[in-house]
Amino acid sequence: MKKPELLISAGSSAEAKRYIEAGADAVLVGEHRFGLRLPGEVTAEELASLVTWAHEHGAKVYAAVNNIMDNDLLPELEKYVGRLQQAGIDGIVFGDPAVLMAVRGFASGMRLHWNAEMTSTNYATASYWASKGAARMVLARELNLEETLEIARQLDGSMEVEVQVHGITNIYHSKRSLLTNYKEHQGRPQELEKLELDKEEGLFLIEQERPNERYPIYEDANGTHIMSSDDICMLDSLHELMEGGIDSFKLEALLKSPEYNEVVVRGYRQVIDAYTANPDGYEFQEEWLDAIRALQDERRELTYGFFFKEQVY
Repeated sequence: MKKPELLISAGSSAEAKRYIEAGADAVLVGEHRFGLRLPGEVTAEELASLVTWAHEHGAKVYAAVNNIMDNDLLPELEKYVGRLQQAGIDGIVFGDPAVLMAVRGFASGMRLHWNAEMTSTNYATASYWASKGAARMVLARELNLEETLEIARQLDGSMEVEVQVHGITNIYHSKRSLLTNYKEHQGRPQELEKLELDKEEGLFLIEQERPNERYPIYEDANGTHIMSSDDICMLDSLHELMEGGIDSFKLEALLKSPEYNEVVVRGYRQVIDAYTANPDGYEFQEEWLDAIRALQDERRELTYGFFFKEQVY
């Protein structure tokens, strides 16, 4: 059977190499100017050497160019996609048609992965973007298992399907600097310089009605991001997605340590390899999940996300 790709986001060239050595087939990197919610930055200047190394190790490198583009960014965008092509990357993840136009003009032939976040919900829209040149659809995290597999069935190999199977998810984004504005309003200007650190040190939103639910919140150059209170973990049910022909499994590295992410990569690598080698005789080994549980933040539950919910919208 077809072996799906194991993909993880990386915050540096060193992290990317570490994850590939642990078993990742591909890494997603980028710059904050052009990509949203990256765990760090790999500049265009660094990419060429990373791509060369990755290709020597049988892996791929994708660039996140999925930011919300404004007029001022467009001239830089055109130059950036040209540099990505020169670096030899294997694909660009995009949501804005402006990126598609820039690729056509400055990086012709570049492989495109369409990711419109929560609006990537049906095969007809996917087929539209395939007709515009996209080779892959990154599914919305709010789809359940049945909806996910139905999209794969309908596309029937005409477009690759990528699904996030592990990690934190975004539930709110604003280009406004909400944390900066809040701290200024509170008269705490001395804390403004710490905002970038808050991504690691931990700020949370907590609702009065649900005090045990902690929603990480951080601010960067692209605005304010509020994240889910738990983590997706489809490790013990991954075979159901493999049976459905999903092409790529995404592991989200954001707000996690490289040590944790490496263990996650190794766990999913073991499941993919074991199931692919013998689908009929496959049995899940609990120790694969135990290794992740040992490093999991006890305040963050491992869940199936929306995969086994009957209705999402």
